Amino acid sequence: MNLLEKEALIAEKAVSLENESPEAVLKFAVETFPNIAFACSFGAEDVVIVDMLQKISPETDIFYLDTDLHFAETYETRDRLEHRYGKKFIQVKTDLTLERQAEQYGDELWKSDPNKCCNLRKVEPLAKFLAGYEAWITGIRREQAPTRANAKKIEYDAKFGLVKFNPLASWKWDDVWNYIRENDVIYNPLHDRSYPSIGCEPCTRPVKPGEDPRAGRWSGTDKIECGLHK
Repeated sequence: MNLLEKEALIAEKAVSLENESPEAVLKFAVETFPNIAFACSFGAEDVVIVDMLQKISPETDIFYLDTDLHFAETYETRDRLEHRYGKKFIQVKTDLTLERQAEQYGDELWKSDPNKCCNLRKVEPLAKFLAGYEAWITGIRREQAPTRANAKKIEYDAKFGLVKFNPLASWKWDDVWNYIRENDVIYNPLHDRSYPSIGCEPCTRPVKPGEDPRAGRWSGTDKIECGLHK
């Protein structure tokens, strides 16, 4: 399928998929683009999609960006999910060790230049990995942030040059947790400790009552995205 064909398909399906369930979106995605992968952060939204994919297309690749800076609970959630579903998640990471990063850019780059840190440890490895695929799946929701408010369930990702599916785009936070409870899905225990959005440990803090759910990410800076999503 060439770019023009993809753009025509996206324009058509962006309308027809809008009122479809996440499962229907995933089914269309994996059937139309067999060479597809799901980006999993092991947050609440993503464990929902992991569970859905195991019921719809268990052979679909699932990968995670390993920054070497995740919470221990995040790695433990990965291990528990792998054990439950009998599936190995693909580790995607930079060749740049934290030690070499400190030598080149200074200690704790995530404090002095969080955008640079995210670019080195997330964006560049993701771009390299996605070059081998025709489409990818994410767990982003419109409700999460103003930068995601216009996300469609299918769209063309110009940054990485492939088709992008956001099956949970229209879901609310309660929808996510209703699915987790109803399907007994394994989730990151940090969610029970006031971490609604979980990133790297140095850049994530608990959210206080009344704060925005993503207020704990890059707190004290004007940064609200890691650079993976436009």
